[in-house]
Formats: sequence, C-alpha cells, structure tokens
Amino acid sequence: MDIQSASSVVLQALTQATSQDTAVLKPAEEQLRQWETQPGFYSVLLSIFNNHLLDVNVRWLAVLYFKNGIDRYWRRVAPHALSEEEKSSLRAGLITNFNEPVNQIATQIAVLIAKVARLDCPRQWPELIPILLESVKVQDSLQQHRALLTFYHVTKTLASKRLATDRRLFQDLASSIYSFACSLWNHHTDTFLQQIYTGDQQASLSSLERTLLSLKVLRKLTVHGFVELQNNMEVMGFLSAVFERLKQFLECCRQFGPGSLCREKLEKTIILFTKVLLDFLEYHPCPFIPLIQCSLEFAVSYVFTEAGEGVVFERFIVQCMNLIKMIVKNDAYKPAKNIEDSKPESLEAHKIKTAFFTHQTLTEIGRRLTLIYPNIDKYFLLTEEELTMWEEDPESFAVEETGGDSWKYSLRPCTEVLFLDIFHNYSQTLTPVLLEMVQNLQGPSNVEDPVQMLMKDAVYNAVGLAAYELFDNVDFDQWFKNQLLGELQVSHNRYKLIRRRVIWLIGQWISVKFKPELRPLLYEVILSLMQDPDLVVSETYRMSRFFKGVVQPKH
Repeated sequence: MDIQSASSVVLQALTQATSQDTAVLKPAEEQLRQWETQPGFYSVLLSIFNNHLLDVNVRWLAVLYFKNGIDRYWRRVAPHALSEEEKSSLRAGLITNFNEPVNQIATQIAVLIAKVARLDCPRQWPELIPILLESVKVQDSLQQHRALLTFYHVTKTLASKRLATDRRLFQDLASSIYSFACSLWNHHTDTFLQQIYTGDQQASLSSLERTLLSLKVLRKLTVHGFVELQNNMEVMGFLSAVFERLKQFLECCRQFGPGSLCREKLEKTIILFTKVLLDFLEYHPCPFIPLIQCSLEFAVSYVFTEAGEGVVFERFIVQCMNLIKMIVKNDAYKPAKNIEDSKPESLEAHKIKTAFFTHQTLTEIGRRLTLIYPNIDKYFLLTEEELTMWEEDPESFAVEETGGDSWKYSLRPCTEVLFLDIFHNYSQTLTPVLLEMVQNLQGPSNVEDPVQMLMKDAVYNAVGLAAYELFDNVDFDQWFKNQLLGELQVSHNRYKLIRRRVIWLIGQWISVKFKPELRPLLYEVILSLMQDPDLVVSETYRMSRFFKGVVQPKH
C-alpha cells in the first residue's frame, strides 16, 4: 500500500467509520478490515493519527486500529505478519515526537507504544528507553508530560512480563534507570510542594500530574525490578522517603475542600504512595522488615489518633488498615513453634511487632476499632448513609455484599477483618477490653438515645466476629437468657437496630457455644421475628446461620 496515494482513501474510510449512519458505517468497517493485512496500512494509520489537524474522532479510530493490529500482526509468527522493514519504520515514527494535544489520544498512543515495547524492547528497539529518558527532561510542558506518560506505560508493561529472561532484562533496566527515576520523582514532587504553597494552582496541578506518573514508574521499578534488596540503599532510601512525602501530601489536603480537582489528584497520589508500601510488603516481606516500625507508627497514628483529623479520607484509612493487617498476619514475621527453628529475620520482625503492640496501644486500637470515642471516626458504628439506606432501600441494606475481597477496598469489611486479625494475635490483651465494653452496655438500651443504641450494635458486632476467640471467656447461654432474649422481645420501632444485631450475633455463636435445650426458646422468639414489620430485621433472620441449615427449627 503506497502511503501517499492510500492516505486519502484510508482517511475517507476512517471518517465514514465514525458515522452514526449504519449504511455508511458498515461498508467502511468492512473495507478497513480488508486493509488490515495490507503492507503499508499501519504506516498510513500512523501518519493519520499524528496529523493534529484532522478530526479527533478519526485520529482516535486510527490509533485503535493500529493498537488492535499490534495484537494480531506484529509477532513474526502471526498470519499476515508485518514485515521487519515496516515495523522498524513504525517504531521510529512512534517516538519522533511527544506532542499529542488530546489527552485521551495521548494515553492510547502511550499504551500502543508499550504494546510494541513488550514484544520488541530492548532487543529490536534498544533506542526506546534512552529516547524516553531524554524526552522527559525537555522544558516543553506538553512534550515532557507525554514522554513521562509513555515512560510509565512502557515500564508497567515490561514489569508485567513473567518469563525468567524477561524478568532479568527488566531488572537490568531497573538498575540502570533507578537513580534517574528517583531524581525525576523528587524534582516533580519538590516543584509541586513549592507551587502549592505559593498559590499557583494551575502550575501545581501540572506538577502533581508529573509527580503521579513518576511515582507510578518508581512503583513498578521498586517492586519488580530487584531481587537482592536488603543492601540496596537506593531502594530502601526511596521507601523511607515515602513516609515523609505522605505526611507532606496529607498536610496539603488541608488547603482544599472535598470535590476540588486538586484535592482529588492529591488523594489519588496519596493512595499511590500506600500502594507502593503494600506492594513491596507483599512481594518482599523480608526486605520490608526495616520498615515495619515506621509503617505501624505512621498507620496507627493517622487512623487511631487525633493526628489524622481533617486530613484522612476513607480510601486512605482502608489502605492504612490493610498495611497494619498485612504486617500483623504475615507468616514471615512469626517465629516457628520451636523458637530454635525460627529464621533470624522472622525473630527480628516478631521483636519489632511485640515492642510496638504494647498493652496500651492494643487497648486503644481495640476500643477505637469497636466503637471509638465521640467526635472520632466510628469504624464499627453504622453511618448516617447506612441508616438512610436501611430506611429507604432495606432490601439492598440487608443483602449488602461484604464477601470476597471487599475488605481490601471498603471501610466496614476492612475494619472487621483487621479487628479479627488483631484479636486473634493479641486475644489475651483485647479480650478483657471487649468484655468490659459488653459489661458497660448491660440492660436494655434507651430508645431515645441513638448513640447508645449504635454503640451497643457495634460492641455486639465485635463479640459476634470474635466468637471463636471468646469461647472460653463468654458464658453465652447465660448471656442469651439474661440479656439477649429480652432484647429480641423489645418491639419498639427504634429498637430494630438491636433486634437485627442480636439475631446476627446468635447466628455467629450458635455453632460455637449454645446449649441444645435453649433452642426451643430461641425458635419461639425468632419465628415471631420472621413477621417483624422491619424488612431488614426479618431478612437478617432469613440470612442467618440457623436459618441456612446450621440449625433448622423443627415444626
């Protein structure tokens, strides 16, 4: 296909393929499909989407056809594979300049280049990385951003390759460019912090975008680019710097109200910082050991003390809780049953955790996870949004999905999973704390006091979650007869919160510790609750363990 003569024909077909008229659209798509295997077709597409004077929709379609063609025809063994000569020409054309003015098209071109890099870099395309490194240094703001965007997508794609040879190649790449990537990130971060405090919001947004992209590159290099990390001062230095940068960015949040574009970008960057730590912990638990102390201090400070007031947000809290959970639960940080068989690094990690989780710290975390003091975020307490959902959409509230991996992303399941893991590992300390809270809430709650009702709901939730841990410490039969049974019989509309929680609580305990002779008494009450006027209460019974087959009422 001669580019010069074919360009106008392909351009016309692409223009028709963007039509809303199927009579025009279908023939154009068929013609483009026929051209997919023709030599020179992708060179024409490259010339079209690089022409900024053409219609955006046409250029967008040209990029998509080019991108799809890589998957189908770029490999040497593919039917109708592109010639090596044309591929060489296309690679050169893709990195001639980074000046795409349309963000969406720029992103697609970056992804397109990354797809080619996955197949050809570094062997057939050794010049790609050096050109990208030079391009991110240019002064032109647009070109710098587009080059950095491409650099990120290329790094992300190369990091995802899993063959041993590919991993070694990526590790060689990481070693050679890590210093540059760190300096690039530090430069854009410092520039952003300077601009944000001088009030130049437009410039600071631009710098923040570059900070985000350079941090994304560093995340991939740090997590997937190295094998021996314990003595890598550069990598460990970057990870240590993450905590200080996190504090700086959290403080920046105070300047912007929820909903502002800058606040949105700030929160996105803050979450990316936490992802760096979580990924490194997941893939490199032993090299992470020197970071355990500062990770726990940071996460606990912002989530369980007043330090986080005014700056933390839900997704960040979830990430911090996940960080604590992964440290507490990590098998690499636990000594063997026979201490003499333990690895030195496991003993070191266990020592750090033991020193951090003092009785006072655990007590504070346990209380705050369960019901938290006034004016502080109440993790187990039902929120206003949840209570509104109860009233307006009870079906959805009753069957709200909290299974699978929801704990990684949602606050309530995340809180419950963290509570369980901490309680399991430190039950001797936390059991008295939870029992004291139960004791303080004995007797019927005042229906005129919604805070007391919410607190009881939260504490009962904790007791239900920790049922297996509390087996030897709670006389559930007596508690059922003396307290819970009476609460199930309170018919006041506002007491539905407690009725629903007690049903769920009994469902948690019935397979753990519940005398068979008490079951007829229980069935009498719960059969009446099936007719409860509140849909959430009756549905909770239907979904509970004793209804699902653990124990079935006998009629």
